[in-house]
Amino acid sequence: MTKRLELYDSYLKEFEAVVEEIKDNKIILNQSAFYPAGGGQPCDFGEIKTSDGRKVKVTLVEKKDNLVLHTVEPIGILKKGDKIKGHIDWERRYKLMRMHTSIHLLHSIIYDELRAMITGNEINVDKTRFDLDLDINKEQVIGWIKKANTLIQKNACVKNYFLPRDEALKIPGIVKLGIAFPPDVKELRIVEIEGVDIEADGGTHVKNLNEIGELIFIKVDNKGKGRKRIYFTIK
Repeated sequence: MTKRLELYDSYLKEFEAVVEEIKDNKIILNQSAFYPAGGGQPCDFGEIKTSDGRKVKVTLVEKKDNLVLHTVEPIGILKKGDKIKGHIDWERRYKLMRMHTSIHLLHSIIYDELRAMITGNEINVDKTRFDLDLDINKEQVIGWIKKANTLIQKNACVKNYFLPRDEALKIPGIVKLGIAFPPDVKELRIVEIEGVDIEADGGTHVKNLNEIGELIFIKVDNKGKGRKRIYFTIK
């Protein structure tokens, strides 16, 4: 089992760990702060170094069961038992954190008004999108983004913590995605924007809304009858 450090502190730029297993070009560490792709958020990139100067690039991070698999290059550099230091590509990670919190903020405004679930999303460093089964127009989305930017100026804190599944699911609106959590997940990670939103989520987020900057509208695409895709970015 890999202890996932980023779930407790998204601001970790580096961490220490031990190589527990190597499978071809994939390594397993006893703990890691590299975010594995999931929930619409892409994985982290970065570098792993040993104290004697060996180093590899981390080009893909995946989650399999309770393990985090780090694809590295070149292969053959690391050995089982190596004590390493992992270095996150922080500029990329921080942009994704700001983007992910932006989705929560913007969607919370839409959810409060229309109770619409997100049916798909994709977070990237240059732009982000999410899908809604709603017949909405450009003017509505621009209005929601304006509300989001107003809320950003109020400097609300963003915090995360864990709750037992049964307790978490009693909170109204705790799940805002159009998919159910697997039944074997006994504890849910909660991301709460104080006074604005509370939601079960496993991604990385900023600590305060003011870190987001400003949401910028890009476009609304029609993805079929009554289904829209919203694109936005941040600056």
